[in-house]
Amino acid sequence: MRKLAPLLFFILCSLVTTAQTDSLATLSQEDLLEFFAAGEDEESSFDYNDIFERLDYLRRRPLNLNRADDAALSDFPFLNELQRAALLEYRRTAGDFISIYELQAVPGFDLGTIRQLLPFVKVSEPGLLDEPFFGETRESRSQLLMRWARTLEARRGFTVPPDDSLANRYLGDRNRLYLRYKYTQPNRLSFGITAEKDAGEEFFKGSNKQGFDFYSAHLFFQNPMKGVHAVALGDYSVSMGQGLIIFQGFAPRKSALTTHVKRSGRNLRPYSSVNEFDFFRGMAASVSLAKNLELLGFASIRRRDANLEEPEEVSPDEPVLNFISSLQTSGLHRTRLEIADEGAIRQTSAGAILKWQKRRYHIAFNGLYEHLDKPLQRNPALYNQFYFNGNQLLNFSIDYAYTFRNFHFFGETARSDNGALATLNGLLLALDRRIDLILLHRDFARDYQSLNAKPFAEAGGGANEKGVYLGLQFQFDKQWRLNAYYDIYRHPWLRFRVDAPSAGQEWLTRLTYTKRRKMEAYLQVRQETKEQNADAESGKFDELVPVRLFQARLHFSYQLSKSLEWRSRLDAGFSETAGERSTGIVLYQDLLYRAIGSPVSFSTRFAIFDTDGYQVRYYAYERDVLNDFSIPAYYDRGTRFYLNMGYRISRQWRLEARYARSYFTNLSAIGSGLDEINGQSRSDVKLQLRLEF
Repeated sequence: MRKLAPLLFFILCSLVTTAQTDSLATLSQEDLLEFFAAGEDEESSFDYNDIFERLDYLRRRPLNLNRADDAALSDFPFLNELQRAALLEYRRTAGDFISIYELQAVPGFDLGTIRQLLPFVKVSEPGLLDEPFFGETRESRSQLLMRWARTLEARRGFTVPPDDSLANRYLGDRNRLYLRYKYTQPNRLSFGITAEKDAGEEFFKGSNKQGFDFYSAHLFFQNPMKGVHAVALGDYSVSMGQGLIIFQGFAPRKSALTTHVKRSGRNLRPYSSVNEFDFFRGMAASVSLAKNLELLGFASIRRRDANLEEPEEVSPDEPVLNFISSLQTSGLHRTRLEIADEGAIRQTSAGAILKWQKRRYHIAFNGLYEHLDKPLQRNPALYNQFYFNGNQLLNFSIDYAYTFRNFHFFGETARSDNGALATLNGLLLALDRRIDLILLHRDFARDYQSLNAKPFAEAGGGANEKGVYLGLQFQFDKQWRLNAYYDIYRHPWLRFRVDAPSAGQEWLTRLTYTKRRKMEAYLQVRQETKEQNADAESGKFDELVPVRLFQARLHFSYQLSKSLEWRSRLDAGFSETAGERSTGIVLYQDLLYRAIGSPVSFSTRFAIFDTDGYQVRYYAYERDVLNDFSIPAYYDRGTRFYLNMGYRISRQWRLEARYARSYFTNLSAIGSGLDEINGQSRSDVKLQLRLEF
């Protein structure tokens, strides 16, 4: 009877929420992506394609709660460590789940969390055994994606006449092409190949006579034999601890998911995205050395894009020793200069994770060695004098996690081979069923060095920062929830365009109201104050001035029917530098349609924006075709419209299309350099054909 108590309520709820779950379950994902994009550099090339690929798979092949371990549950970004531990402890003490609606009885699981989880989980009959490797394949899936995209207006790089300049035009056509095949057998096997060509890159000619500009392939085994947890061949991703040495893939920043700041997830994952630098290429394996002792080892050799330089003065009797001034991360090879940087160096990587893990705690020893076949010699400047230079780097770290009742402690301390240290430690605390609190402290030495660090921090790189973060989530009742954070930090040394030690602080508050799964509304206020040069563009030493950014948001979503949802958002705020204030406002309206049994689905948006420039910009997640993301920054003055259409041709085939158009009333040209569009509008089209079998 204890297990059956919550079932009646949820069964009744499920009758009215089945058609609504698909759209509203992604709100937390949208929050993560919007805040991540806001923290990226203007020219960031981060690829979002595979961030939630696992969730897309689980939507079609739900995870069995009676088999799930902590690694599997970590695929859900809306579950924190205490919730995952509570679910596993509940199953250990109460036995297998008899229904997914039993989740209400798990401590720490509120209705909002359960509703987000429901589309991705199932409960199989107790006692159902795992299929043998290469045995039953009923749950296996093959997926083929073919995508074409194009900007209708020509950029300057496509229209200027060719001449002898090395960087005056794009050598390829205006089409962006993407092709991917992937086969997955749950918890057993994954293999696939991914290919991509960006707009402006050549195709089956010039520098890309092999066809696409980028290829990626992987073969990944899970539990292939006793004592072997995973084997990866080809391209794969590795994550260690809290990201002080390496954390490949998506690493969330500060967001409205205020207690979700800990780095977690699988240490080894197959790679099938199109980010051309954030992965390893080679082989890796995870094996058991003893009952609770696991070793992950990996090795990688791959080419990397870099700015190749030659010494200015070389004796005729001495060999010319080339070096690189920076590592490139854009993955673009459109012009002669970009092609010259393509694969300019060979990067060799090797590392290991030795982890001792029990039910409530783990401790791990991590190591990573990097070697570049040409030395890195950055252009000298005061702010970068502690950055890594050379051709080899060695990092070690210790990371830990320990759960005691409603306390979860975690952290990592790392050392680079110059002796510098970086440490990050945190505590996640469930004060009761409704209140979660997280406290995180970080202290990164100014001379700590790592090529791949991605810890939770205000700035990237995992160096030159000290700070304290406090996050809170308070679920007042079934309808009202409060999220808030406060982060204070300082940088003991200079930074790019910050010619002195600096400091800052940031806070956010969001109050959310949800009503019977039909409606959700929230009011969010965020403010950040930091220091930068008075004239950030001058490139000269300057005094620091405070920069204050204030943004307020009112968001409303309403389920008009089982298949139609309406969303509305208003963003307003200002940026103030040395007493000069710039203001801005954005208003958009969304409609989302998806009916059970209907082959047609669509989503559309119309937005109006009026800001005083890039310094007052607002990021908004936009629906896109499967495995692609659009998170543009709305700024200047104008309107934006997009329409996504999907049509299921059959059980195996689905066709998707997207059209988006931005119109600027205050501009005569959009963009700059070779990306400049002569005119007031930019229009993008996209077609995707998906086959699943």
